[in-house]
Amino acid sequence: MSLSWVDRRGLRVTNAFGFVLCAGMIGGAYYMELVMGLEPCPLCILQRIAVVAMGLVFLVAAVHGPRGGGRHVYGLMLLVSAGTGTAIAGRHLWLQRLPEDQVPACGPGLEYMLDVFPLMDALRMVLQGSGECAEVEKVLGVTLPGWTLAAFILVGLYGVWTNMRPRERAIWL
Repeated sequence: MSLSWVDRRGLRVTNAFGFVLCAGMIGGAYYMELVMGLEPCPLCILQRIAVVAMGLVFLVAAVHGPRGGGRHVYGLMLLVSAGTGTAIAGRHLWLQRLPEDQVPACGPGLEYMLDVFPLMDALRMVLQGSGECAEVEKVLGVTLPGWTLAAFILVGLYGVWTNMRPRERAIWL
């Protein structure tokens, strides 16, 4: 089924809104880093990359305004990027809940690991976690990876639903 111009416009608006949500998440992350002085750990940086990937998919979908199966491709890409971010945030939460005697030792920074080790080895080391990833910072009583996990789930579901639902009439948001 082909989308009418009105439906494509609505799809562009909803995808643009998803991009704005992702931009807000990145803006919040940089605010916490630059203003509040919270230094991101390697898992935080990977979560930022997943947010940027999700935002870029939303942006391209908003500009493209896909028809037919094209919107399903964007929905699938959003599912993959949000799912990746969800998995990373879940791993981060798990590390933060480890007993102190089981927390891994602090390791080198992400930039150093990427310079010295092959990409897959560096990613494996980051996902294993380090002591700095186990530090707990809370905002409104919820840990930062808890907020990002919720955001990945909500924004990811919004993006999948927006791009994959049947289109019979224009629904703006």
